[in-house]
Amino acid sequence: MRPAAGTCRNLAISLHHVPTNPFLLHRRLIHHGPDTIDELLDRHVVKNEKTRDDEEADLLTRQRLTSTRREALSLYRDILRATRFFVWADSRGVLWRDVLRENARKEFEAARFERDPEVVTRLLIGGRDAVQSALDKLAQKQREQIDKEKGDRNRR
Repeated sequence: MRPAAGTCRNLAISLHHVPTNPFLLHRRLIHHGPDTIDELLDRHVVKNEKTRDDEEADLLTRQRLTSTRREALSLYRDILRATRFFVWADSRGVLWRDVLRENARKEFEAARFERDPEVVTRLLIGGRDAVQSALDKLAQKQREQIDKEKGDRNRR
C-alpha cells in the first residue's frame, strides 16, 4: 500500500507542476479549451446556415438604417446651414442662431436611440418641413423689409 501512495503523490506533483515562465503558463492556458460556456457552444453546436432570404433581409435592414442615418445627418447639417441666416439677438441678448442650434441638438439627442423606422421617418419629414418653413418665413420677412425700405426711399 505504501508504494501506491508514493506513486499517487508523484503523479499529483507532476500534474500540478506550474512552469516558471509566465509566457508558457499563459500559452498553455489558452490552448486548454474554451474559457466560457458560449465559446464551448460556439465550437461544438451546429449553427443554422443563413438562407439567402435572411441575408437579403439583413442587407435591407442595414441599408435602411444607413440611409436614415445619412438622412438624419444631412438634415442636421441643413439646420446648421440654415441657422447662419438668423443673426439677430432675442430678448435675452442671445443670437437666434445659437438658440436654434441648441434646440436642434436637443431634439436630435432626444431621438438618438429611436429604432422604429416609422417614427424616424416621421421625425425626419417633420424636421425637413420645419427647416423649409423657417427659411420661407425668413425669406418672406426679408422681402417685406426690402419693400418697406424701397417705399421709404421713394417718399423722400
